[in-house]
Amino acid sequence: QVQLVESGGGLVQAGGSLRLSCTTSGRTFSRHAMGWFRQAPGKEREFVAAIRWSSGMTYTADSVKGRFTISRDNAKNMVYLQMNSLKPEDTAVYYCAARGLASPNLLLRSEYDYWGQGTQVTVSS
Repeated sequence: QVQLVESGGGLVQAGGSLRLSCTTSGRTFSRHAMGWFRQAPGKEREFVAAIRWSSGMTYTADSVKGRFTISRDNAKNMVYLQMNSLKPEDTAVYYCAARGLASPNLLLRSEYDYWGQGTQVTVSS
């Protein structure tokens, strides 16, 4: 069993910053990529950012490009999402996800094998 646990969410004013962290535990698995998704009330879960574990290549949704940055620490098996210049529309539950085998399209939530429970991010205006 693989567990992903997110942390770092909270309440922040518009224009502020937060850094989300995701740690993995449980059995060792082949890790091709990690991703962040978010889901606002009444909306579908959407892609935010992803990173290929070996190469470090990153992908970022247009809606957060220039404001959010995904990074990883291979030694600690952790992935981060640095969120700057937050807007009220960034309010959502943010989920960490892991993909085991290689995938050409990390933007699709169906490509991910494991998910965390999510952490709430609320941005006040």
